Amino acid sequence: MSCIICKTGETKPGHANVVLQRGEVTVVLKQVPADVCDNCGEYYLANDVAQQTFEIADAAVSGGAEVEIRQFAA
Repeated sequence: MSCIICKTGETKPGHANVVLQRGEVTVVLKQVPADVCDNCGEYYLANDVAQQTFEIADAAVSGGAEVEIRQFAA
């Protein structure tokens, strides 16, 4: 698919580091499967992967974390 951000790149399957913030909590997920633009690096997550990242962020908030860095595991 064409990148909707830079309009010139094409996305290809790869991995991205995703940073989510929930209030004062920051969650970094490493190696999240994504389609990544070969020009600008913008990434696009599939709906199921995005849902998993949100669930991980919610769990970090519930657990009282301030900063959490995790390797993504499907």
